[in-house]
Amino acid sequence: MSNFIEDIITADLSSGKCKEVVTRFPPEPNGYLHIGHVKSICLNYYGTAVKFGGKFNLRFDDTNPAKEEDEYVRSIIEDVKWLGADTSNIFFASDYFDIMYECAVKLIKKGLAYVDDMSPEEIKNTRGTLTEPGKESKNRNRPVEESLKLFEDMKNGLVPDGALILRAKIDMASPNINMRDPIIYRVLHETHHRQGDKWCIYPMYDFAHPIEDAVEGITHSICTLEFEDHRPLYDWILRECEFENPPHQYEFARLSIERTIMSKRYLKKLVDSGAVDGWDDPRMPTIAGLRRRGYTPTSLIDFCEKIGVSKANSEVETGLLESCIRDELNATAERAMVVLDPIRLKIVNRSDDFIEQLDFEKNPTAIDGGTRKVSFTNELYIERSDFEITPPPKYKRLVLGGMVRLKGAYIIKAVDYETDNDGKVTLVKAEIVEGTKSGEDNSGIKVKGVIHWVDARSAIDIEARMYDYLLLPADGKTDFSERMNPHSLEVVHAKAEKYLEGAPKLRSYQFLRQGYFCRDNKSDEPVFNLVVGLKDGYKK
Repeated sequence: MSNFIEDIITADLSSGKCKEVVTRFPPEPNGYLHIGHVKSICLNYYGTAVKFGGKFNLRFDDTNPAKEEDEYVRSIIEDVKWLGADTSNIFFASDYFDIMYECAVKLIKKGLAYVDDMSPEEIKNTRGTLTEPGKESKNRNRPVEESLKLFEDMKNGLVPDGALILRAKIDMASPNINMRDPIIYRVLHETHHRQGDKWCIYPMYDFAHPIEDAVEGITHSICTLEFEDHRPLYDWILRECEFENPPHQYEFARLSIERTIMSKRYLKKLVDSGAVDGWDDPRMPTIAGLRRRGYTPTSLIDFCEKIGVSKANSEVETGLLESCIRDELNATAERAMVVLDPIRLKIVNRSDDFIEQLDFEKNPTAIDGGTRKVSFTNELYIERSDFEITPPPKYKRLVLGGMVRLKGAYIIKAVDYETDNDGKVTLVKAEIVEGTKSGEDNSGIKVKGVIHWVDARSAIDIEARMYDYLLLPADGKTDFSERMNPHSLEVVHAKAEKYLEGAPKLRSYQFLRQGYFCRDNKSDEPVFNLVVGLKDGYKK
């Protein structure tokens, strides 16, 4: 089913309004991309350029040197490539600074821009309201030659930061506040990450954006809804700067996910404060964080396809994103057994030299997915919660005198246990019920519970990082700082089958009965990050 953007493009191609679709993804390199940007990338690349056989530009809107860094440029390129989008056409807004300056001079000469000395506070106080017009600056009718001279002084570094600005001369009584003589240039003595110290004046986004689009021949400039009220200014700049075949701006609803921070500014605050382990912390909704967590490009693209493109803002449930990666990993992830809270289990009717090699499927949902060998001896680890001295109602796992099946192995019966001085179970003693080996069981014995296990003699130690949302439910709170989840990370020292010893970084596995986990890509130790729980979720 098509969306309204596709319908517009289809009509433009059919009518001959445009011959080839050219779109762009224009991030500002002042932070890492997050999942909201994934929606924009998918729409501009897969949903338009690819679908209509057009071109796609990755353009860095680097017009604010005070906040931009090469690190962010590199991370953005890596993320866009990882999502599978074409990065052969990379552009920088800063490469158009000469053109932007010439456009500003043209507006001054046409009497459509003037140099002003009002402070930001003064401009705010004279901007007016939705029901009251703004007040004109005393400099609004400054002679053209005087504004040209002052603007040149600004460019040549003769004016300190904040002393002068260049404003478009439009309409201080416009019902659209964005049209009330907006600032289009400011003085900023900062070294630019690409241009160095060539410039000390920088264009505002609303001025630079349409010029960038026009220079690159963008046909459909797709933005989020907060720029809808900026579209008249976008069109005004293109018209008054006299660009031929100007692009048109279209707006769609930005992505909002419950319990997820979608503000780059606040994400940077979390990084700078040390509240998270960098931009790629697996709790972060950044593409780098999602990748480290174990999300895949296909799962994120699938998510964006499912939420669709609309003109109405709404909040998406986190469960939809989780279901996309869960469905993929169920089909692709190999299985392994890991005990997160281990206690020892001793099989008393087998000797210490007893050992079997059992065959386990790597992935039972895959056709010819292959098998792996799992060692089985008389000393195992099981989950502490899988044995109870005094079981709760409807408990189906191991109790004294009761039986369960060890996954892929035998039915066992608990015959004794040991505790420490605090009454905490330290060892469970059990017997194999003879003739009950999986695949060979003709005993007729039926048990209600099946539990996983790890062979203690060959087990490896791993660190499992159990992640929860960074944010608690809103409950009426709007300040992120009041909603930070103090239990968003729990580190568990677990026992795992030896099969995971050589797990490649960023390879995901299903830990039976636990969830899906991904080998961390920043640690050389066996660290696994919880990607997502199983159908019922991971319960702490």
